[in-house]
Amino acid sequence: MIAFIDEYRGEYGVEPICRVLPIAPSTYHDQDAKRRDPSRLSVRARRDQALKPEIVRVFAENFGVYGVRKVWRQMRREGFDIARCTVARLMRDLDLQGVVRGKPVRTTVSDKTAPCALDRVNRQFHAPAPNMLWVSDFTYVATWAGFVYVAFVIDVYARYIVGWRVSRAAHAGFVLDALEQAIHERQPVHRGGLIHHSDRGSQGGFNRSSQHQLPTAG
Repeated sequence: MIAFIDEYRGEYGVEPICRVLPIAPSTYHDQDAKRRDPSRLSVRARRDQALKPEIVRVFAENFGVYGVRKVWRQMRREGFDIARCTVARLMRDLDLQGVVRGKPVRTTVSDKTAPCALDRVNRQFHAPAPNMLWVSDFTYVATWAGFVYVAFVIDVYARYIVGWRVSRAAHAGFVLDALEQAIHERQPVHRGGLIHHSDRGSQGGFNRSSQHQLPTAG
């Protein structure tokens, strides 16, 4: 955002741009002053500026394969008094990521040729009452025995997990089991029906559609 204002301030001016963007002119001017005079930065910000080039150097000298732990250990060996969490934060800021051993895990395999249900919520994930809108997804968790997959269904109104299941394989059955558990436990009774929203991952089931209006009692 600051870079955008820098680019167009000569043409439109700072204040008119800030009226359109969600930023106060005083915030921009403060950031601009700190950029021009680094002594106005906080102690942490000045230290971050000094450490970032060193992190980039260590990462590059090791062929771009070191992750947070190895970069942190190398910097400690070189005499830098730095915490591992600081290395992790600065590597995120620098968009640096080490190489991960093993086969990457994919939780969503989108089938663009499969039919997709209409978007009943228009990406607006809000509900005025419980059991009116549920969203579901699944992810993976690393354990000593290997990766396991966790499917969950969340009530949007309360941000509460209403159904979940764990499986060693990413198949439709365990995702649908989580949905069935949620229906059994909550017994939704809204007259308009319950909207269930999921992504288009074909291995997630749901008839390969993104959304369903579930029949309810009452």
